[in-house]
Amino acid sequence: MRAGYNSSPFEIVFLMPTFSSSLISWQREHGRNDLPWQGTDPYRVWLSEVMLQQTQVATVIPYYLRFVASFPDVVTLANASEDEVLAHWSGLGYYARGRNLHRAAMMIMELHGGQLPQQYEQILGLPGIGRSTAAAICAQAFHERRAILDGNVKRVLARYCGISGQTSKRAVEKELWRQAELLLPDNDVATYTQALMDMGAMLCTRSRPKCSVCPVQDDCIAMQTGRVNMLPTPKQKKAVPERTAAFLLAISDGKILLEKRKSSGVWGGLWCLPQFDEEDDVQNWCALHGIEPDKLIRHPGEIGEPADSKAQCEALIPFAHVFTHFKLHITPLLLYLAHKPQHQEEHVWLEVDQALQTAIPAPVRQLLSRLANL
Repeated sequence: MRAGYNSSPFEIVFLMPTFSSSLISWQREHGRNDLPWQGTDPYRVWLSEVMLQQTQVATVIPYYLRFVASFPDVVTLANASEDEVLAHWSGLGYYARGRNLHRAAMMIMELHGGQLPQQYEQILGLPGIGRSTAAAICAQAFHERRAILDGNVKRVLARYCGISGQTSKRAVEKELWRQAELLLPDNDVATYTQALMDMGAMLCTRSRPKCSVCPVQDDCIAMQTGRVNMLPTPKQKKAVPERTAAFLLAISDGKILLEKRKSSGVWGGLWCLPQFDEEDDVQNWCALHGIEPDKLIRHPGEIGEPADSKAQCEALIPFAHVFTHFKLHITPLLLYLAHKPQHQEEHVWLEVDQALQTAIPAPVRQLLSRLANL
């Protein structure tokens, strides 16, 4: 039972200490105990926590296994090129994570002798590491008593503690951190940390939560007050901005043109197809490179080499790619060239199969896979 309530919008004053012990017992019997990074070294714990930022476990596992096969330790990762690292990250999304991971590995080599530091403040100082990620690394790699608060944990605590309000709001997040600290056990912190994440992923899910088998349902305020589906307070839905772009598949002698993006922004550091705001901009690109393509074909078509050897530009079937904050409508434009344009920096011509092995974003991989399967 609860000790009481106050008049604040956060309702909770005291919580029974059985929360942590109940979660620990549940996790040992029903939680995820066979994840490939569990029971390993701090490097692998760090890598997994970075990959798990805003990404589900099932998606992360194959990327994690390929990554550690190529970069088994900090030394190997630090000595790799950014292109090599991003090629292994290709398709996982949020590419700043991969760039920051690489930068952090080089920092660890320079400042910490190639060993992931154990101090929370030093881990927090690494690129791409925030408060919750640093705490998760400390708890699971070094068994340090630290509270975490990722998206899943926010949902668990908002329901259990009856905390209303959008979790992104400063006051609400502050209260969630306070409760996260209060609920920390004195022992078995690594198991408890995993239990919180497992609860959010397996039982206390966003929709259709499995409250009937929850180990703390008797003390859960959302459960007892009939507000499970109301907490956390949903964000106000906003219209997703929509943008358009044309992707150019320029092919010459069986090779395709890729250009490297600047290190910042969407797909920073990745190899991409030349991108234009509008289809007509391709004509300007062609003129700049001394290319005289036939008139742009406006109707959708299938990928296939034209019968003649002239330069020809064809509009393929458009498709959409959804980012976190906007949707991009992409029109692929296929252009066969008898001669390659003059060499430019940050541009390469690669066989399609070779291009598929490089650091490319998901929609580019989708288009190149269609080419490779012809």
